[in-house]
Amino acid sequence: MNETTSSKPMYEKIFDDVKHQIMSNSYRPGDRIPSEKELAEAYNVSRITSKKAMELLAAEGMIVRKPGRGSFVADPETGMQEAAAPGRQDGSRGVNGHGQEQTVKLIGVVLTDFAGSYGTRLIYGMEDAARERDCFLVLRRTFGVQENEEDTIRKLLQLGVDGLIVFPAQGEFFNAEILKLVIERFPLVLIDREIKGVAAASISTDNTKAATEAAEHLFDLGHTHIALLSPPPVDTSAVEDRIEGFVQAHAGRGVAADRSLWICDLTSTLPNSFNDENIERDIGRIMKHLQEQPAITAIFAIEYYIALLAKEAVTRLGLSIPEDISIICFDSPQFRIGEGYAFTHMRQSEEEVGKLAVENVLAIMEQETVANKIKLPAQLIHGESTGPARDVGK
Repeated sequence: MNETTSSKPMYEKIFDDVKHQIMSNSYRPGDRIPSEKELAEAYNVSRITSKKAMELLAAEGMIVRKPGRGSFVADPETGMQEAAAPGRQDGSRGVNGHGQEQTVKLIGVVLTDFAGSYGTRLIYGMEDAARERDCFLVLRRTFGVQENEEDTIRKLLQLGVDGLIVFPAQGEFFNAEILKLVIERFPLVLIDREIKGVAAASISTDNTKAATEAAEHLFDLGHTHIALLSPPPVDTSAVEDRIEGFVQAHAGRGVAADRSLWICDLTSTLPNSFNDENIERDIGRIMKHLQEQPAITAIFAIEYYIALLAKEAVTRLGLSIPEDISIICFDSPQFRIGEGYAFTHMRQSEEEVGKLAVENVLAIMEQETVANKIKLPAQLIHGESTGPARDVGK
């Protein structure tokens, strides 16, 4: 069978079949019933569909689900609580003060990567929220490779996670596994990205507004010839929004956005491209660009690592920051006093994004309505890298 051969949803078909087998004593109290994976294979459906059927059976008190052990027919005479009690031995099930079964929720977290500039505090926020809500996270990095992302999502579903938080890989299209989750209404929250035209919950920075504020900071310092440096923006909503905010800032100040000052195809900071050869190539491109465009007095870097490339290029040209060239970017590691170089940057609310991601995916699990798209403000942090524009006539 498949999910389109009947007007009745397949999860209801599976639910009805298993319930009938329990009621007819084909499965007796204490018997283990087929797993989500086994049911999915037997009915030729996705794990998401079989999982929903199992959740309905558990909600009706027909079965007891014991993570790591399987699902078992509940004993109607001893009651659901007593049947569930042995599960407390593995720390996954118990009974609360109201006599209701409690289940520890498991949330899969799929990130491209994380570092001091962005990602570490995101995980802090998730972990804090998970501890407060008594659930656990399973984290896996994909390094921005869509094949890794698809494989990770499939394996987390096989593991039996109750929901997913995904920081999608950069690329022209979202992978099929994410789109399948959206269609199946599986508890899913995207962070940093959104699927345009698709009703998937997402939490991100208000990148357009933040980029506008960053560009306005440069305008306030007298800069009018500003280079924009970014990776390819194709279908990457965060990059697209930052470029849009940069353009809006120009329009608001009555300054023409001169695209000849931009480089929008730097690739060395992309996953699997961050190597010495590509880094040197991009630094060389930025150096050549600054030499060919001597009117440039400031650089707007889409991300922290591109700001590092720009800083190196400016230094190799024998120029000073910020006296000759100012640089502003998104994110920067939070060094202790006296450590590292502090760029002027837009700091994203990483911990809040992480906290909201956990809270929202838990709310979706409980079939509560959550905001489709949440955009958080960023904060302008003054550093060493911006100053008044030099006189380009000198």
